[in-house]
Amino acid sequence: MRKIKDDGYLDMELLRFTTAGSVDDGKSTLIGRLLYDSKSIFEDQFESIKISSINRGFEHVNLALLTDGLRAEREQGITIDVAYRYFATPKRKFIIADTPGHVQYTRNMVTGASTANLALILVDSRKGMIEQTKRHAFIASLLGIPHLVICVNKMDLVDYREDVFEKIKSDLQAFASKLNIQDIQFIPICALHGDNVVDKSKNMPWYGGATLMYLLETIHIGSDLNLVDCRFPVQYVIRPQSTEYHDYRGYAGRIAGGIYKPGERVMILPSGFNTYIKDIDGPEGKIKEAFAPMSVIIRLENELDVSRGDMIVRENNVPEISQDLDIMLCWMSPEKLKVNGKYAIKHTTRDARCIVRNVLYKIEVNTLHRNQVDKEVGMNDIARISLRTTKPFFFDKYKLNRTIGSVILINEATNDTVGAGIIL
Repeated sequence: MRKIKDDGYLDMELLRFTTAGSVDDGKSTLIGRLLYDSKSIFEDQFESIKISSINRGFEHVNLALLTDGLRAEREQGITIDVAYRYFATPKRKFIIADTPGHVQYTRNMVTGASTANLALILVDSRKGMIEQTKRHAFIASLLGIPHLVICVNKMDLVDYREDVFEKIKSDLQAFASKLNIQDIQFIPICALHGDNVVDKSKNMPWYGGATLMYLLETIHIGSDLNLVDCRFPVQYVIRPQSTEYHDYRGYAGRIAGGIYKPGERVMILPSGFNTYIKDIDGPEGKIKEAFAPMSVIIRLENELDVSRGDMIVRENNVPEISQDLDIMLCWMSPEKLKVNGKYAIKHTTRDARCIVRNVLYKIEVNTLHRNQVDKEVGMNDIARISLRTTKPFFFDKYKLNRTIGSVILINEATNDTVGAGIIL
């Protein structure tokens, strides 16, 4: 990850990771252990869960109680999709997306994992690889998450046996070979006692790999971003029209790919006009270069008609432009997808309407089979569909750029997000 030392912008790397696993595999305990061992919880919080653990008759301090607030909210009837946790070490900042483990919450894992650099999947050492494990690994692969870490949890319940760990590792490697996973690693842990979470386990001397925390702090994520293809979706046109900034016109947005510098020649889409970058403004003033995923203001040399939804790119590196999209869709609505149905569609900062032309097939997640017979797409189903939009979109394939290669579908009547798709 590149850093700008002049103004301190992006002075510490941020790692986003998502946790997934079947029910009772120990996700809450693992998150609690990470927060506790990294000293990211206050003493009064720890004392509170210590007292609560004693009152509930637990033999140990139950760190899973750190997420009890979420359970209380569920008891109040509040729907929660993804729980986010934030913590930091001297080396990195972290955002954890804790996703539910139930089969019926596939859509929630898609939501939590869509921006993740790393997916952390828990496997119960007693059960080994189950259907939910395959499901989560497939979704991680589908969403292009660069790094996958399999935590084989509850090793204390199988006497910390190496053969149990190696069997699960072998099974998952065989399954992962069918998927598009760039980097997969395995760690035997016991989240309850902290084995191999932050500190090396004395109970598993046969394991010579890194602890989970060390891996999270050191795994290389700088190359996860596309710094080659310049993509800048315009989000807002800034015209202060004040005495001090009377002629100021800037285009604000978040860089989705590439590196931009003042003086470089660029092209505006969809108009196709060329111009030069005059200045780039960051939070602290003018900067010499800007790159993904920075939020900046780009000022151009010429007075061109540029508005929200347009894109600033390099003239010799233009994304695909089309009104016909072929996408892999995760359906999120109780109401089934309608072929020839009309939906609002959002792609970066560009809004349009679309019609569903065809359902090509559904994915049977547990077997990876393509079902071309049953094309009825209901909630949590994943299917490949073709769309036609009312205006051209500027996009790269999802595997090249996750930001530019994704869309969401919206029910125009209710304004609910009903589907999330990746462009193939």
